[in-house]
Amino acid sequence: MLIPKFLTFSTLIALSIAPVQSFAQENGESLFEQKCSMCHLKQRPSAEEMKNMIAPPMMGVMRHVKQAKPDRAEAIAFIADYLEAPAQSKALCMPQSIARFGLMPSQKGNLTPEEAQTVAAYVYDTFGPRFNR
Repeated sequence: MLIPKFLTFSTLIALSIAPVQSFAQENGESLFEQKCSMCHLKQRPSAEEMKNMIAPPMMGVMRHVKQAKPDRAEAIAFIADYLEAPAQSKALCMPQSIARFGLMPSQKGNLTPEEAQTVAAYVYDTFGPRFNR
């Protein structure tokens, strides 16, 4: 196959990775909808929703994660680990959140390790403030 001279190696790599990243983002969103959204709201809750929440909204969760772990790779590893083995010693939320909602139940058995990584990347890239990326 002849490749035009104006296409650099990095351009070819970027073009080949783009569909994979898009699929990962879509798959992450789909997994979030299936496995997480029944507890975690995607948007800021209304006053009525606040009364009925069973878990903190993702915007708030990710604000705390990104403040504590601004490096994307470190944050994704932390989230994936927390999904499998949540513990009060690992919790980054305010103590009143744990008092209100309790500790998140383990998602081991509900998410494979690969799905946990995919969801972790999706929530990092989608929710909360934009710190270091």
